[in-house]
Amino acid sequence: MESVARGGTRWKRFAVVMVPSVAATAAIGVALGQGALAASFSVSGQSFKVSADQLDGKGLVQYGGVDVGVDMEGKKALHPVSVSAFKTAKITNMCQSVVSHVPVLGDITLQLRAGGEGSKPVEAENLYIDVAQLDADAEFRGLNIGVAAGQSTKGPGMKGGKEQANPNGFAQEADRAILSNIEQTAWATSAGTFKLSGLHMKLHKGKKECF
Repeated sequence: MESVARGGTRWKRFAVVMVPSVAATAAIGVALGQGALAASFSVSGQSFKVSADQLDGKGLVQYGGVDVGVDMEGKKALHPVSVSAFKTAKITNMCQSVVSHVPVLGDITLQLRAGGEGSKPVEAENLYIDVAQLDADAEFRGLNIGVAAGQSTKGPGMKGGKEQANPNGFAQEADRAILSNIEQTAWATSAGTFKLSGLHMKLHKGKKECF
């Protein structure tokens, strides 16, 4: 793990942050493509994959938590996650994918792309991502490690809702986080507003994930 002086910290392939989920995208894709929309997505019993060239976020807080969901059999399921929250974020060349098994047809992949070449970056406000795994190149500015999750002043605060997290638990915060070459697996995301420019969605037979 590589690091430099506080205020300009770089960690190679650091499991932290990232980008929104694809769940329910087909239902709201047109509205998201045309303008800002409040959004809260999750895939019951499934994780989903996201890749992006870059995420440039301001006002970050990151803390541990547990997502409470339902598995494919309708039973309660718990998912340990790293919750990453941004006041604002811009995402370049984003790809999101989720694979579902459909009887008779087999595996079907829903893939979404936005913020690519010729389009404005994807924009989000009060963005929360429940991350299971992340590979990326990361730079943090104004980094503060070891704050209590509920006492962070740089990020948008703790998410609440179905999330289970200790407000007195360990957290880190930063004025700004720039992540590049992102490959992420997550369970859920929510955003106060989420705007996708250059939106393209497509269903693929078989597995055609973002990475």
